Amino acid sequence: MKIKQIDIYAIHLPLVEPFVISYDSYDTMPSIIIKMTTDTGIVGYGESVPDDHVTGESWESTYAVLKHQLAPAMIGENPLEFEKIHDRMNRIIRDVPAAKAAIDIACFDIAGKALQVPVYQLIGGRFHQKFPITHVLSIGSPEKMANEAAERVAMGYRSFKMKVGTEVMKDVARIQAVRERVGADIAIRVDVNQGWVNAATTLRGVRALESLDIDWLEQPVKADDIDGMVEVKSKTWIPLMIDEGLHGVKEMREIIAKRAADKVNIKLMKCGGIYPAMKLANMAEMAGIECQVGSMVESSVGSAAGFHVAFSKKIMTSVELTGPLKFSKDIGDLHYDVPFIELNEQPGLGVNVDESILEELCKFKDVVKG
Repeated sequence: MKIKQIDIYAIHLPLVEPFVISYDSYDTMPSIIIKMTTDTGIVGYGESVPDDHVTGESWESTYAVLKHQLAPAMIGENPLEFEKIHDRMNRIIRDVPAAKAAIDIACFDIAGKALQVPVYQLIGGRFHQKFPITHVLSIGSPEKMANEAAERVAMGYRSFKMKVGTEVMKDVARIQAVRERVGADIAIRVDVNQGWVNAATTLRGVRALESLDIDWLEQPVKADDIDGMVEVKSKTWIPLMIDEGLHGVKEMREIIAKRAADKVNIKLMKCGGIYPAMKLANMAEMAGIECQVGSMVESSVGSAAGFHVAFSKKIMTSVELTGPLKFSKDIGDLHYDVPFIELNEQPGLGVNVDESILEELCKFKDVVKG
């Protein structure tokens, strides 16, 4: 079986409401979808959601890399040879993990369909039966965030990821407001997205948060400040999670060596897809570090890929792949049984893509053929 054609779609996914984090605000989510077709007629879908601040890639650059470099190099390759696919991509261009993730995910979708098994059966088999869904609260006023949290609790949600990362004490006020509104039994995870910059500022916030029973504090310092994470971790009992500071094997080695975090947030867009994500999970498992599969606000395609990784590993203790719940229109049909997610047993990713919606949301498109 060989890759015969790759269609590349640059799309904007419409959000129900703006998604606000420490470094940006989104009214729509830019995404690149690829449709990979083999000479046997099997079709697989992949997705790339780049982020200038996280993966170092823009929407436009990712499209160009796929069109001119990665997609042409994949024509004639066997999509089931994951190691060779990644080696070929890595020899062509350094980094660009979100671009590579699109190719990786499409290959796994094809492999599952060819072998008539879900992707999770290709990477260890299913371990978890279901995961609770964590609702993400965008940055807003304390009252707005507390009101939204209360509404979601009424819908059945039992955990929240709070986006903060502005002025530290204003962020503390937001967290306090949500905790007071939802009570002591609801899990709150705090994601700073590097917004507190350094250890000194973070420790100021940490002291105010230690009485609020926070599940964990995620990436409070700049991504490359691993030593800052070490300092914060040594001075608080609140568990620390690394997100933007972990891309691939190089960072994972340093995190393990310095014991810089209690948890790591593995994202397919940061590491290059399903295959490298499993390598990171195995490294973390050997070091006794819990893992989460996180979200870059992907469509059903990218979100399903992340769920397959999460469902296949015991060391995965949480997921935050809620992109499809944020869109007013999605290209796929990933099903959420709020407040839980349970994967189906369909071959491949288990997602049916509506090509009419894909065309509707498409801003521009190219086809790469053999």
